[in-house]
Amino acid sequence: MPMSTSFAQRLLPHVHSIAQEFGTPFHVYDELGIVESGQEFNAAFSGIDGFREFYAVKALPNLRILEILRNELGFGFDCSSTTELTMARRLGASGKDIMFTSNNTSPDEYEQSLDHGGCILNLDDLTFVRKLPRMPELICFRYNPGTSNFGNSIIGAPRSAKFGLRHDQMIAAYTEARARGAQRFGLHAMVVSNERRHRRMAAILQMLLEVCGEITAATDIRFEFVNVGGGIAIPYRPGERPFELQAFADLAIQLLDAFEREHGYRPKMYMECGRLITGPHGVLVTRVLNVMSKYRSYVGVDASMSDLMRPGMYKSAYNHITVVDRAGQELRGPLGAVDVVGSLCENLDKFATDILLPPVKENDYAVMHDTGAHGHSMGFQYNGRLRPQELLLRRDGSVELIRRSETVDDYLRTQLDVESRRFTPAGGSQLDL
Repeated sequence: MPMSTSFAQRLLPHVHSIAQEFGTPFHVYDELGIVESGQEFNAAFSGIDGFREFYAVKALPNLRILEILRNELGFGFDCSSTTELTMARRLGASGKDIMFTSNNTSPDEYEQSLDHGGCILNLDDLTFVRKLPRMPELICFRYNPGTSNFGNSIIGAPRSAKFGLRHDQMIAAYTEARARGAQRFGLHAMVVSNERRHRRMAAILQMLLEVCGEITAATDIRFEFVNVGGGIAIPYRPGERPFELQAFADLAIQLLDAFEREHGYRPKMYMECGRLITGPHGVLVTRVLNVMSKYRSYVGVDASMSDLMRPGMYKSAYNHITVVDRAGQELRGPLGAVDVVGSLCENLDKFATDILLPPVKENDYAVMHDTGAHGHSMGFQYNGRLRPQELLLRRDGSVELIRRSETVDDYLRTQLDVESRRFTPAGGSQLDL
């Protein structure tokens, strides 16, 4: 995969002119880089019959980006809410093109998932078998290995995670689903996040295939597919090695071959990567508002944690920062440790802590690398901060606005555009407080 600095470095000379046209802050994505990453991903797994990537919509839920992934790369979509499901369907996806992996799901959400051509339902709890309004022909379950050596500080240890079925529930889940009418079956797990080791990803596939073998032996069910999830890392820090994708694909072929020799059939392999496909191909461009000296040195920018949540949410998270002047020149000079911060009334509102930067001046641009996944999508509106615009650097060199900035009117609309509606609970004209 392309190194994390490639897009940011190419963009730097143009930052000022783009900022002059659109204003700051903004996330901007690289169309060429996204397509090339997707092509490399598909090529790595081309030796696996029926392999398919279901892009994790939560990573970058922008219709323009999703359109590129579907039309140019043939990706399906992994959706975790009915809003994401609606986005996928708006682009013409349905049925086998969508995997709906939600948790703590309501009956209404399942009803919506089964309408409009349906999707591949991936159930997160044994009780959901009985709660489905109707059982589709193809059903999948999310597996939680419990005490197995998976998980990390980001996604949580399996035993304490809220996701998936226990090992002792698996046979009952498939047996009950078949009794309700399911005829085709899949198995899924998502137990790592930002995983750097290709052998760990292969171990997830091996684990799933072992569970498939157990269930097949007990029930005669043959699995149509296994979905090993996503969670593959990208090199956020300069000098970090990229994930060895081809090595993982080669191990996957060996594991699937061995399963077929032992069990007489071969499930397809699916994945749902988000970060790996788009993460390196986005940056957040901000303008420096203030350079401040308190008990430590601070560089204050015109974006906040509400525009890029990862560094504040996860202690281990890191997004590299490059500072450029108004001429598009990367700043040089003696390095000093600073915190790069936003304007929220929260001390966690920091893009970086003790990062080494050259002398920064007001109105320079601080460019946060690798925001093409879990950047804008994790935004929020605390303190009334409004979510920023998104841009796309097209392959012809033009820049396209693909999401406008939120406005104060947007923020207030759900409060002002409401019908007059009041309710008095039965038994009195006023609540007993």
